[in-house]
Amino acid sequence: MEDYVRGYKYRIYPTQEQEAKFNQMFGNARVVFNYFLGVRQRAWKEEQRSVGYSETSRLLTELKRSPAFVWLNLSDSMSLQESLRDLNNGFQLFFTGKAKYPKFKSKHNAKKSYRTRNQKNGIRIKENKLHLPKVGWVKIKLSRIPDGVILNATISKTPTGKYFVSLCVREDWNNVLKRNNGGEVGVDVGIKSFYVDSNGNVVENPRTFTKFQRKLGRAQRRHARRKDGSRRKQKARVAVAIVHEKIANIRRDFLHKESTKLVSENQVIGIEDLNVAGMLRNHKLAKHIADVSWSSFFQMLKYKSVLYGCDLVQVDRFYASSQTCSNCGEKNPKVKDLDIREWDCPHCGTHHDRDRNAAINILRKAKEILAAS
Repeated sequence: MEDYVRGYKYRIYPTQEQEAKFNQMFGNARVVFNYFLGVRQRAWKEEQRSVGYSETSRLLTELKRSPAFVWLNLSDSMSLQESLRDLNNGFQLFFTGKAKYPKFKSKHNAKKSYRTRNQKNGIRIKENKLHLPKVGWVKIKLSRIPDGVILNATISKTPTGKYFVSLCVREDWNNVLKRNNGGEVGVDVGIKSFYVDSNGNVVENPRTFTKFQRKLGRAQRRHARRKDGSRRKQKARVAVAIVHEKIANIRRDFLHKESTKLVSENQVIGIEDLNVAGMLRNHKLAKHIADVSWSSFFQMLKYKSVLYGCDLVQVDRFYASSQTCSNCGEKNPKVKDLDIREWDCPHCGTHHDRDRNAAINILRKAKEILAAS
């Protein structure tokens, strides 16, 4: 493995003129996506013919020459091509059953973005400035400087009016790989505690959404009372978005810190292969499961384990980790009751904390899977 591709996200501070340029390209990328979604739909409905990326790319060139769409030339041409690629990828995911049928994009969507490729060094960083095609040099807040080749950039605007750029960078694998401390740990995630590990460490659930729920509710009610189309309505919408953004930022920061801690300390990490989407159908627990963000946590562990050279092993979701005694291996079906937090093994008499016992079993099973592979 010689190269590694990863993303870097930074906040950017465009001038008013650059903001207008960004907003224009957000809109143009959306128009191209919607226009060719319509083209593909009509071709199938009227001619039973499938239109691919190559044909839409050729039609886009013709469209930009027409007087009615000459304003598309004001956009970075690569951003329009990337919009076509997004549309094509949407159809490919639909055909493979991984996503729903592509939908038309609304101009009223509060979050906006476009992506452009780096050609002829059109995307580059110099000191505290980022150069973007058709925009020029934009002020950027660099937390770390990427050491590699920039492949593409995604510019986005949040509902709160902030601008960000995500850079996709190809780096030398030798410069990316980090070392871990060689430990071993099993992780049992939960709602009361975010997770308990096999070493007895308990990480409490920050319950971020719960803490901000009342503040969010007040902001949403204020927004609902405002007259549609008024400036006060717009101001109230931003206030709601600010609360949502704060919740997301706190949650993301927590997940990054915990996932980095695990991969930097351990060589072997055992986790459960949970069906989070299925668990979210439980209306009594859905809000709490969404708040705890297991899917995001597992996703972070997966890509960070590669960077730190860890063995991240997923244990089958049907493995009875909570019911099995970690001392003698005897299974106790009575522990299926989630209200039982501590129990004594009827076979060997060992006293167990439910979550730590499960974490120990997860680690043991993970090591068995590694040994067998």
